[in-house]
Amino acid sequence: MSRVLIVGAGLTGSLCACLLRREMQNKVEIVVWDKARGSGGRMSTTRPPDPSSNSADLGAQYITSTSAYAQSHHSFYSELLSAGVLQPLNGLVEGLKQRDGSKDYMTPLGMCSVVKHFLSESGAHLFFEHHVTGLYRRGASWEVQRKAGGSETFDVVVLTMPVPQILQLQGDVEQMLSVQQKQHLEGVLYSSRFAVALFFPPDVVFSFPWAARYVTDNPCICYIAADSRKRNADAPGRGPSLVAHTSVPFGLEHLEKDKEDVQPLILQELHKLLPDLPEPVSIKCQKWRYSQVLTPVTDSPGQMTVLDHPLLVCGGDAFSHSNFDGCVESALSVLSVLKASL
Repeated sequence: MSRVLIVGAGLTGSLCACLLRREMQNKVEIVVWDKARGSGGRMSTTRPPDPSSNSADLGAQYITSTSAYAQSHHSFYSELLSAGVLQPLNGLVEGLKQRDGSKDYMTPLGMCSVVKHFLSESGAHLFFEHHVTGLYRRGASWEVQRKAGGSETFDVVVLTMPVPQILQLQGDVEQMLSVQQKQHLEGVLYSSRFAVALFFPPDVVFSFPWAARYVTDNPCICYIAADSRKRNADAPGRGPSLVAHTSVPFGLEHLEKDKEDVQPLILQELHKLLPDLPEPVSIKCQKWRYSQVLTPVTDSPGQMTVLDHPLLVCGGDAFSHSNFDGCVESALSVLSVLKASL
């Protein structure tokens, strides 16, 4: 059996693991490492310290399917819909620019439930707080080193973390990249932003009618969601949650500041937009250094094979485009390389 390590428990990594299990069940042992304390990546859902409040999506907010992808990725949408992981987004979204034939979906249990669904289907051995720092070729396998010390050996490695983190790896990766591959990777650009989640006590009811709102006239905030309302999760005894995302220019301007210093600036602007907002019981601020891919790898190939033997392949939205379908496209591309190799 080939030991396959997938680095990154976000959407691309989890779907890769799931597809690999389905297509090559008896040929592979699948291991997934993530440096965070839980799965989801940029589709993470945050639970409040107080269980009387609803959780909140700090990253991706909902999934939009175009008519073309609704056909080509039909099996993935129908699987998630029939499992109850996805449901149509029926709440009012102010300022949403609808495209012809596109459909919006929300996740009743939060965006991380999409990733968790694919991980549970994968049967992978899942390890959190496993931060990969180096890759070293050892004959027909890879020695993968962790920040906490120690290393393990794998026959195949799939890297799905943001491209700048791939380029920072110690060991043999850099010298294995061709000049053109290195140029392509160095050309990838991400937007950066902050997100703030506010958790409220059970007696709070928001006075505005919308589930989410795009903001165009604020220097700091570009999007607000009554997150629990967006997900139809408001229920007696559970307090609502609210999420605000900052604009890309604001994110860029404050990127190197501590999130503790940026949080008051965001809250100040939020209270200008929603002056009647009650007092939350807790607040969580998140800095997304790598939020969305602005410039993907040239020609968006879905994956990049660094070495054939032992196989080292990179995937993720930087190799396609930055949404649900982009991650699906990348996972399918990585899978085709793995099948041809294994």
